[in-house]
Amino acid sequence: MDDLIVLRPSGLYCPPGNFYIDPWRAVDRAVITHAHADHSRSGHGHYLASAASEGVMRARLGHVNLQTVKYGEVIDHFGVRLSLHPAGHVLGSAQVRLEHGGRVWVASGDYFLTAHEADSRENNLTCDAFEPVRCDCFITESTFGLPIYRWQPQRDIFNDINAWWRANADAGRASLLLGYSFGKAQRILAGVDPRIGPIVVHAAVEPLNRAYREAGVRLPATQLISDVTDKSVLRRALAVAPPAVQGSAWAKRFDAPGLPASDAFASGWMQLRGGRRRQGVDRGFVLSDHADWPGLQRAIRASGAERVIVTHGYEAVMVRWLQSQGLEAGSFKTEYGDQAEEAQVQASDDDVKPVVLSSKE
Repeated sequence: MDDLIVLRPSGLYCPPGNFYIDPWRAVDRAVITHAHADHSRSGHGHYLASAASEGVMRARLGHVNLQTVKYGEVIDHFGVRLSLHPAGHVLGSAQVRLEHGGRVWVASGDYFLTAHEADSRENNLTCDAFEPVRCDCFITESTFGLPIYRWQPQRDIFNDINAWWRANADAGRASLLLGYSFGKAQRILAGVDPRIGPIVVHAAVEPLNRAYREAGVRLPATQLISDVTDKSVLRRALAVAPPAVQGSAWAKRFDAPGLPASDAFASGWMQLRGGRRRQGVDRGFVLSDHADWPGLQRAIRASGAERVIVTHGYEAVMVRWLQSQGLEAGSFKTEYGDQAEEAQVQASDDDVKPVVLSSKE
């Protein structure tokens, strides 16, 4: 029997449904798992995505031909029953469930969950939590598919971030926290203690904040640096900005005479020894919106799939582990930007609009 999803030059293709999932080249019909730039690209004729993602999709892509469905809502397309289910990665992120000819396949997109069963404190609080979906074949990401990647409780990470910010504020030093504009920035904002001081965000972050707030996600008050009338308050501020602003004129506005801002980077890549040094920041906080090694294992087990296809990440390591567990396993070579830095943004003194709004972890 033919596979329900196959790899084509344009992306992951469903032959009976005649549509693609997160294609990296322009196609007529695209089902989108989430609005990060490497999964949701411009140029497609028709987009299908979760209703929860509509705001961020339009913030990124503008007035595209977008159809949305609620999580769990089933549509029939050429006999393929298709539904979207929460992935826990960013606002509106979804797994794609396909049912046809008695078979069920699930394409995960990017997802986040930990190895801790039923601990809601460990979920990404800015989006719907990952929902296990039973299937015959599970197509899983593997961005952090090495045993070294094991996330600490996020409450401990935010305690560390707050302590760093508070110590800097007490010393009259601004805190510049670098994180990707879509997803990571909002998770940071939702987790920090706004009582410590004012929060300033880069212009690449604020449109996404607005989309999150409109979707009902609670975020603390934020402002652009151009809106700050009393510049002395910046010495207690937390500035949240994309990594591309590091060393820019925008970032230097947070420096006080003889007391430059302390900078930090929030990413799962900070787990690696030398990650902070290569990024050139004072601190590194291991905060990821992807599943760690135990989380990947938990998701695969929960799917009940006897066949697993691994994409973008440490595919070979994950495939070997799956085969050692007695599962049928293989991989797809995709064009998703696993380790990509955030695309360049303009970072002027006037908070001009960015060239792009987001990238991924």
